[in-house]
Amino acid sequence: MAAKGAALLLLLLGAAAAPGPVRGSQGDREPVYRDCLAQCERRNCSGAGLRHFRSRQPLYMSLTGWTCRDDCKYECMWLTVGLYVQEGYRVPQFHGKVSLNAWFWSTVFHTRDTDVTEKMDYFCASTVILHSIYLCCVRTLGLKRPAFANAFGSFLILFLACHVSYLTLVRFDYGYNMAANVAIGLLNLFWWLGWCVRNQQRLPYVWKCMVVVLLLQGLALLELLDFPPFFWIFDAHAIWHISTIPVNVLFYSFLRDDSLYLLKANSDILKID
Repeated sequence: MAAKGAALLLLLLGAAAAPGPVRGSQGDREPVYRDCLAQCERRNCSGAGLRHFRSRQPLYMSLTGWTCRDDCKYECMWLTVGLYVQEGYRVPQFHGKVSLNAWFWSTVFHTRDTDVTEKMDYFCASTVILHSIYLCCVRTLGLKRPAFANAFGSFLILFLACHVSYLTLVRFDYGYNMAANVAIGLLNLFWWLGWCVRNQQRLPYVWKCMVVVLLLQGLALLELLDFPPFFWIFDAHAIWHISTIPVNVLFYSFLRDDSLYLLKANSDILKID
């Protein structure tokens, strides 16, 4: 154990001094983790060891495609985490994420982490953000200028196609994906806020929309953070998903009030006509 602790210390010092960009998560690159993974695969993922693994594997794990290598990666992750905690170092991130999710593709992705499920999770998240800003355009400008709203919607579809194509065909760049989503999120924030400020006297319920967009932007900071999960279950990403549940309830209340206002306004116009 002392040897492993010394190796871990040398590893940390080397990582701090290493120049240039690196790919992957820090935990994935640790020599302790890689050595554990190699030994586990040799011991458990061939011959009698593999047959034993398959015989004791729960059905739900087999159905989701959980392999012997996946099991080794999981066990070695916790071994490395234990060494970090014992030596008093900050717990590193493994495999890009450790989280719980409520949304469908996020649930699928974290049930079975593959290239396909990861891309579906990221692309669907981008689609939700773009759809949100499209709805903002329709509500704030599109009711009076439908042609503009249609053109803007077409632009967003083109942007999404280019975004997905780049990440799929060129390079799956996590930094670019995060920057693009943050930029669209900020545009969405300021657009909604500007409309709310201009209409808060005429439409008293818009405070709900203001609170929602501010809370969502504040909670989005959790997506930029990285800390060891509470109880080894709830990390920043999971807490973000959990926190958005009550926010969506408030946003639904705003949409209901706004829809009733628009129905009444249109009804009054028809009566005048």
